Amino acid sequence: MIHFEWPWMVVLLPLPLIIRFLFPPVEVVNEAALRVPFLTEFSMHSNDDHHINVQYKLIWIAIIVWFCLITAATRPQWLGDFIEIPISGRDLMLAVDLSGSMEEEDFIIKGDKVDRLTATKYVAGEFIQRRVGDRLGLILFGEKAYLQTPLTFDRLTVKTLLYESAIGLAGKSTAIGDAIGLAVKRLREKDDKSRVLILLTDGANTAGEVEPLAAAELAAREKLKIYTIGIGADEMVMRSIFGSRRVNPSADLDEKTLSAIANKTGGRYFRARDIEQLEQIYALLDDLEPIEKDVQRFRPQAALYYWPLAIALLLMCIVVMKRHSLGVVNARGEA
Repeated sequence: MIHFEWPWMVVLLPLPLIIRFLFPPVEVVNEAALRVPFLTEFSMHSNDDHHINVQYKLIWIAIIVWFCLITAATRPQWLGDFIEIPISGRDLMLAVDLSGSMEEEDFIIKGDKVDRLTATKYVAGEFIQRRVGDRLGLILFGEKAYLQTPLTFDRLTVKTLLYESAIGLAGKSTAIGDAIGLAVKRLREKDDKSRVLILLTDGANTAGEVEPLAAAELAAREKLKIYTIGIGADEMVMRSIFGSRRVNPSADLDEKTLSAIANKTGGRYFRARDIEQLEQIYALLDDLEPIEKDVQRFRPQAALYYWPLAIALLLMCIVVMKRHSLGVVNARGEA
């Protein structure tokens, strides 16, 4: 539908008539002049009716120009249909382990063996896509923790930067405590009812300046809820020239510490041994931290004032050219 932002501007429509009646035209003083009769002057009288018709047309064009200018001044806009934007008010930070152990290929996606980071990207990417209305952030940690993406509603950017992450990008070790500390620093100024950290790792804390449990106590004081995910299979077959043997690729996973971190902050600890369990965990996180909250309504607007303004300018050019041509003709007739 069309909406006029300043409809009161229509009161200016009769302004030219008001000026015309309040300020009468200046009288033209006829001065004596020497006129030399030529044959062309006799032909001018035959064109008087034509000139009068042109003058009337110019007056009507001027009226249309004024109407277009007033229409443009009312700021016409095209209003589209209402669009509902869900706003949850939640600040959700993802912390993903990029240490060397994440290159262990103990996950299977569509029949292909993949490393742990690839499996994380595969599942977490879909999780990010579903979090409509949340402000998301991304922390990547290895030997050190880095803020890859600050809190933003731009889910596509968060997902893209997660997909671009690589094993060893932040070092080969694992600094779980530093990752939690960085999340606390970034979320401490936010609403204490909507701050969540999802931390995914496959090992134990082997680097960093902050102990994980000390960082968890700080997070608890700041009312930051932490969900921890331990990733990695319990068993896989290793083949060598001496035969096959079964090993535990997740022997270094510190489940006790991860559980303690979650318990201290009011979160939960999850164990993902394969891609199906990892998908179930992220689906469960959707239930624990539901998306549906307040909905804001947005109505797209498109300005239309330039259409009547362009028509007015075009018609004004026509009026000016016509008046100029009439002036030239009159000048030749009086010569």
